[in-house]
Order: sequence, then C-alpha cells, then structure tokens
Amino acid sequence: MNEIDLWIMTGVIFTPAVFALLLLLPIFGKGREELMRYTALVGTFITLLLTILLFIDFLGMMDQFLPTGHVEKTHLGYRMDQAAVQDAEARKPYDRDLTARVRWIERFNIDYALGVDGISMALLLLTALLSFLALIASWNIEHNLKGYLILYLILETGMLGTFLALDFFLFYIFWEVMLLPMYFLIGIWGGPRREYAAIKFFLYTLLGSVFILIAILGFYFKDLTTFEEHLKNEMTQAKAAADAAQAGPNDPLRRQAEAAELEWKAVHALVAREKTSAEAPVNTFDIFLLHKLGRESSKLLARVDEAERNFAKALEATGTDAADEVRQAREAVDAARAAVEKNKDWLFSRDFQMVMFLLLFIGFAIKVPMVPFHTWLPDAHVEAPTPISMILAGVLLKMGGYGILRIAYPICPLAAYELAWYLGLFGVISIVYGAFAAMAQTDFKKLVAYSSVSHMGYVILGIAVWTTLDRSSFWSWGMNGAMYQMLAHGISSAGMFFMVGVIYDRAHHRDLNRFGGLNNAMPVYSALSAVIFFAALGLPGLCGFVGEFFTILGTWNFSMVFAVLAALTVVITAAYILWTLQRVYLGSNPAYEGYPDINARELLVAIPLVILAVVMGVYPSLILYWMEPSVTGLVRSLASIFGS
Repeated sequence: MNEIDLWIMTGVIFTPAVFALLLLLPIFGKGREELMRYTALVGTFITLLLTILLFIDFLGMMDQFLPTGHVEKTHLGYRMDQAAVQDAEARKPYDRDLTARVRWIERFNIDYALGVDGISMALLLLTALLSFLALIASWNIEHNLKGYLILYLILETGMLGTFLALDFFLFYIFWEVMLLPMYFLIGIWGGPRREYAAIKFFLYTLLGSVFILIAILGFYFKDLTTFEEHLKNEMTQAKAAADAAQAGPNDPLRRQAEAAELEWKAVHALVAREKTSAEAPVNTFDIFLLHKLGRESSKLLARVDEAERNFAKALEATGTDAADEVRQAREAVDAARAAVEKNKDWLFSRDFQMVMFLLLFIGFAIKVPMVPFHTWLPDAHVEAPTPISMILAGVLLKMGGYGILRIAYPICPLAAYELAWYLGLFGVISIVYGAFAAMAQTDFKKLVAYSSVSHMGYVILGIAVWTTLDRSSFWSWGMNGAMYQMLAHGISSAGMFFMVGVIYDRAHHRDLNRFGGLNNAMPVYSALSAVIFFAALGLPGLCGFVGEFFTILGTWNFSMVFAVLAALTVVITAAYILWTLQRVYLGSNPAYEGYPDINARELLVAIPLVILAVVMGVYPSLILYWMEPSVTGLVRSLASIFGS
C-alpha cells in the first residue's frame, strides 16, 4: 500500500533516527562538535517541516468535509474503517486520508499502523517545534556531545511515534523508546544528584509501563470471532430504524446506519484476514478496534443495568397492567443478560474494565504526573539540563494525557464513567497541591516543576467531567479545555524552564532568595520572562487562560465544588508567580549589575514561545477549528454509550 501519507508520517517519525545514525559516521569525530550540532539541528528542522507538511494535508482534509457538515468523516476511526474496507476490496486507497497500515508481524496480527487526527496533530506540532527549539538551547552542551545528540534524536523519534501509532504493540514500542534516552540524558548530563533523579524517573516510568503492558496483554487475548456478528446485528437495527423513519441521505439516522455498516465491513475484513482456521481465535492490537470492543461491551452492560432498573420500577408499580409490566421488564432483563452471555468471548466485563482501566490510568497518570504519582518529577526537572527539562515538561507529560484520551477512556468507557468523580477529585488535588507546593519552593526550577503538577491537574479534571449525551456539550468544554491546556502548558512550561536555564548559565544558582534586580541588568530577558510567566499564570489574553477557563466551565456542570476549588487555585497560582517575579526581576541587586542580556541564540528559542503564548491567548480558534471536531467526536461517542 504505497500511500503518500504513509511516507510522510514515516518520515516524521524516523527522520530524527536517521540523523542519529548519521552522527555515528567517522566524519563526526573529535573536534567536529560544531558540525555535529548543525547536523542534529538540520534533522530536527526537517522533522518540523515534514510535520508542517502533514498538518497542511490535515487542514486540507478538514476543509474538504467540515463545510459540508460531514464532520464524522474527519474522525480517525471512520477513516481507519474506510481504509480497511478499501484494502479488503483491493481498491486503491485514498492517498490523503492520513491513515496507513502495513502488515508487520503477521503471526501475532501486529501492523505498522499510523494515523493522525486533531488530537494527535496538535501534539505532533508541539513536539516537533519544541524539539527544534530545545536543540538550539542545547548549544552549550559540551561533554560527550555526540552521545547527547544521538540520544536526543532517538528520544524525538519515540515521542513522535507514540502520537502517530495506532497499533497498541507499536505504541508500546515507541513509548518504551523514550525511556532509556531520557534516563541517560538526565543521568549523564544532569546536575549533582543526576543519578538519583534518573533512577527515580526510570523506576516510576517503568512501573507505569509494566501496568500498560499487562493491560495490552489482557485486551489482546480477547477473541474477536463473534464480534463481527454482533456488529452486523447492530447495523441491521440501525438500518431498520433509518428506513422506518424514511431518513434521507443527510439525516442523522441514515448517517448512523452508514457508519454502522462501515464499521461492520471493516471488522469483517479484519476477521476474514486473520481467521486461519475455524478453531483459531482472532486477536488484535488495533487501538481503534479495541475502541469498538470497549464501546459495544459498555453498551451491552449498560442495557443490563437499564433493564434491571426498569424491572425494579415495575415491581413497585400498581394497577391493572402491573403484572404485564413486570413480565415485560423481566423479559427485557433476561434478553439483556442473554446478549452479554452470547458475546462473552470478546466482551469486556465490568470487572475486566475496572482492572484494565486502573492499570492504564495509573500507567499514564505517572507520566502526567498526577498526585500521588508525581514525586519523580521535581527531582528529574531539577537535575535535568535545561533543554531536557523543556522536552520533559513540554512533551513527555502530555503523553500521559494523550494516553488517557486515546486509549484508557475509549477502550474502558464503563470504568471511566463509573470512576469519573474520583478521577476529577485527583485532578483537583493535583491542582491545589501543586500550587501550594510551588509557593513553598526556593529553588527556581523546582517551583516551575511543581507548577506543572498543578497545571496538568486541569488536564485530568477536564477529561474526568463525564456527562450524559444530552449534556455532552459541558463535557466537550472540559475535554477541549484539557487538550488546549496541554498545548498551552507545553509552550509556557518549556518557556519557563528555558528562562530559568538562561539565568542559571550566568548566575550558576537557582536560589530565589538570592536573586533580585535582574530587570535592571537584563531588561529584554526580564520582559520575555514576564510574558511567559504570565501565560502560565492564566492571564486573559495569553495561552494559559483558555484551557483553564474551558475546564472550569465544563466542571461547573459536573461538580460545583470541584469548579470552585479549581478557580480559587488560580489565585494561589497568581500569588506564587507574582512573588517569584518580584524576587527575581524587581528591586536592585549589585551582584547582577554586569550580567549580559539575553543573546541572539537564546532569543531564537524565547521569541517563538512568547509569540505562541500571545497568539494562542488572543486567537484560540486558530487551533480549536481543526482540533475541536476530533475532541468533540470522542466526547459524543463516549457519552452516547449511556444514552441521554
């Protein structure tokens, strides 16, 4: 399947790895450090250009379908199903559907499957940009430069691959590829306690990876053989409902029936491809097929719950028709339970979903990080070199949020729905705890690290505020707020760590109580720092405000207590950031009077981040236009499981 988008997405992932291999050539020997730097920089720049090219293709697809009202055709699951059907029917695939699948390890049904939607596209752009800027920030790295650059480029490949992979096995490989480079980048090029911080990071992340691996195996060993029959029945019912309503081609019922037919055809193609004998089970690592299994399992279990509630009401009914109501309700319960029993080979039971969801959620929450799994983060940030802190805060933390959105919630929706309040509670705890912990710090870097715990708490809260279909717009606000918060925090946190690194290179300490008066010696640096820190504060007109506002707005209709606590924490955030600005930049301190202002190389890193912080604050629709349909599509798909 020689699709153009296959090569573009593959190029985005592996261009950094190719340049890492180039650095192994003998030409890059001792004394050629400047050539090494520029070679690695070219690699990250080409990756950024390829990512922008992919984004242009993505915008073209969005512009093709959004004006016609066919927003469902932009959803990644729909495009994956369409591509699977085209492949099964030996039709030429559409080169610009931004999905690709190549058989890889056929014995275990593992595919090299890639795809992009609004959720992953936003994070790809963030990753490619920050990787380029952080490499410029790495220019003063001198110790074992070749090893640093090779590990850095491999790390970028792992991050980009994670956002593009649609096969769970492939996703896990890229997820693990990030672990070792980051361990060595902290452990070799970090601060005085670098070994301790690196080992702590490694152990925490490895524990989360083991949890995710257990969940992957649990999903894989479900037999999909009879799932095709279930989807065929659902399709038949959807078509019958559309025909009965005499629905036209653009009627929602007709579109629902067409989508159900496409899903069935895609799964039918998969089962036909993988079924080697009548007795052989059909297993999969396909993330979007697992989405379907989770959704349909939760629907069947929800029907049992609804039937049992109706039966309980019927038992309390009085009147001449009470006996018939009880009989009909009893029959409905029996039918719902029989459907669950019939599909037990592939069905994700309530207990199974609870266990798998907790494994996945903890694995991803460690990366976010969410309280109480956050303790590795301050040590890692404090000891990591400045550019690695930028990548750690700007990208790696977002991979936890992405995993929850892409994998944990869609595959185990029943567990996510039933645990929503508790997840929201942990989000609020992270918000409040992180803010107070940041206020207590005297180490500049540690303050920024704890602020990340607080800001990423808004991401957990926005994802958690699950509502029913008739109120899904509120959850959509929360989800879109969570996504926007990830992007905004990626910009502001990377900027804050870079600004801390700029002054550390001059002062060689990070003690907030020893600073003061930097604005007098470094006015340009101080002005740029103020914009970045105010963006993190959530000042209206800057990027941090939009995500937090949407999250609090969506939370209000889920829990007013959570919303009030999240809103009040903004005051604490303002307090520690303003106090930090006062201690570092205002006043006077003769010790810093001769410090040189920010230089040209440092401006190349800082100015794009400042511009993005402003643009994302004053014109959020620039991003929401193409990101929101994917997020809202996910929300409506999950909310519809439990009806209105």
